[in-house]
Amino acid sequence: MKHLPFLVHLFFLLCLGLSLTTRCAGDVQFIFSGFTGANLTLDGVAAVTAGGMLELTNGTLQRKGHAFYPAPVPLRGAAGPNATTTTAVESFSTSFVFGVMSDHVGLSAHGMAFVVAASRDFSSALPSGYLGLLNVTSDGDTGNRLLAVELDTMQNDEFRDINGNHVGIDINSLHSLRSYSAGYYNDDDNNNGFRNLTLISGEAMQVWVDYDRETTRIAVAKPKRPLVSARYNLSTLLKDVAYIGFSAATGGTLRSRHYVLGWSFGLGRPAPAIDITKLPKLPRTVSKDRSRILQITLPLATAAFLLTVGAAVFMLVQRNRRYSELLEDWEIEFGPHRFLYKDLFHATEGFKNSCILGIGGFGKVYRGVLPMSKSEIAVKRVSHGSRQGMKQFIAEIALVASNTATLCNYLAIVSAEVNFS
Repeated sequence: MKHLPFLVHLFFLLCLGLSLTTRCAGDVQFIFSGFTGANLTLDGVAAVTAGGMLELTNGTLQRKGHAFYPAPVPLRGAAGPNATTTTAVESFSTSFVFGVMSDHVGLSAHGMAFVVAASRDFSSALPSGYLGLLNVTSDGDTGNRLLAVELDTMQNDEFRDINGNHVGIDINSLHSLRSYSAGYYNDDDNNNGFRNLTLISGEAMQVWVDYDRETTRIAVAKPKRPLVSARYNLSTLLKDVAYIGFSAATGGTLRSRHYVLGWSFGLGRPAPAIDITKLPKLPRTVSKDRSRILQITLPLATAAFLLTVGAAVFMLVQRNRRYSELLEDWEIEFGPHRFLYKDLFHATEGFKNSCILGIGGFGKVYRGVLPMSKSEIAVKRVSHGSRQGMKQFIAEIALVASNTATLCNYLAIVSAEVNFS
């Protein structure tokens, strides 16, 4: 499995006079290594597959899907037993393994997002570039109380996306607070070399998202340098409880599917480590572009093959017809005495005009040389349908045969119209 070791850090701005000593009243921690039997709240086209994957979208055009942890997460705790104010939003950490599968090589229809929201009702949200989170009028509304970490696979100019393969931190809007091209900084590279990653590669990738309420800096070993970070006080955004989960959407032209293979979360403590060896595998499907090519080329190739075979058979039949022989009536009377048509054809160079010795009333006489014996012959070519000419030719055969025994051995008759093409 291919990792996506980038870490999205969310830092908050410290509010003066706010107590930072009391932890959240109820810490929350969970992990899903696959989602078979998982208790999640799903809507739209989201579903858990037979193989245990959380499928947010299924390739249907213009659809959205959501999956949320069923219970709201208590983000704050009281500052003290007699306090009337509440503490800041608690630190949290989450990690998930996802994959985006496209039916079109190198192209995808929009992306997905990890979501922390005041509500899990996104019925009014739009698919496509809105990722199933917002709509035209709600985008930018401070009443949304929405944090999203988007994994976007399409560039939308209306949201000022930097490219079609980026990670962004969104607050109440699809206009990202911060965004960066998808990838990671390699911990093993002394020069902190950046490695690009393609979100729609069809490979499983892992994301870490952390929020810390107490400091503006955070030390995390996965990796040492985050891909993208922002400073924002979530205490001004989120209420005491919030829903956490995922959202994804497809557009109206290109088909894609969004999957989550594993997910862990920790509130007030680290998210449990995900064992990638226990996760379900992404499906391996042939791109529809390739399928469409096969659908087009296979019938064409089959038709071309059949035409080629048909042409070969036709040429073979024609060749056999060219060299075929008919038993004439005169042969019954005088006895069969014939040469192969093929030999006569080649002997006269295909009954070439330059081989004509003379022209009679019922046919042409050609000079020829037999291929094997090299004997010179004279071949009269008459029309098969010429009955009068045939009678005269038979009389000529009888006359020549009675006077010239040697010549008789080379007598031949060729039907011009039926056997020659």
